[in-house]
Amino acid sequence: MKRDAIIPGITLIIAIILLSIFPDRQEAVITTSWDFFIEMILILPAVMILMGLFSVFVPKEMVVKYLGKAAGIKAVFLGILMGSLPTGPLYVAFPMASALLKKGAKISCIIAFLSAWACIKIPQEMVELQFLGPRFMAARLVLTIIFVVIMGILIERLIEWSDKKQTNLRR
Repeated sequence: MKRDAIIPGITLIIAIILLSIFPDRQEAVITTSWDFFIEMILILPAVMILMGLFSVFVPKEMVVKYLGKAAGIKAVFLGILMGSLPTGPLYVAFPMASALLKKGAKISCIIAFLSAWACIKIPQEMVELQFLGPRFMAARLVLTIIFVVIMGILIERLIEWSDKKQTNLRR
């Protein structure tokens, strides 16, 4: 409980110090913070309801089959596909990622899902295509997918290595 309050506490202290140094920014910061708070209050209840439905109606065996260790690299690409379809702010994806992880999805799949949600969205790709052209869009999309896959695999291996190291230290 204390640990959960440390980061918001430090953030609040830094915000107070910065707003004391730059008093002309107070109104903009307070307005933006309030707008973000209202947005979260409106969106998060729906997200929590969807997460409840997900945890009840999607069996763990299905998640393990398609997104677990046995699914191999296909799970990472499925995570990218799942992350690129929805629209909305990234903080909506975190409860879903947590639910997937608890149901047995592998870490590389979760990393791919969150990364795709953050930077590969179908509507975003269409706007990018219109304004920046097909070569730019294709190059960025291909490179993003390659690096998301690499990042997911590396982070999964790093976490597995860290877990093994901690297990060995406890013995």
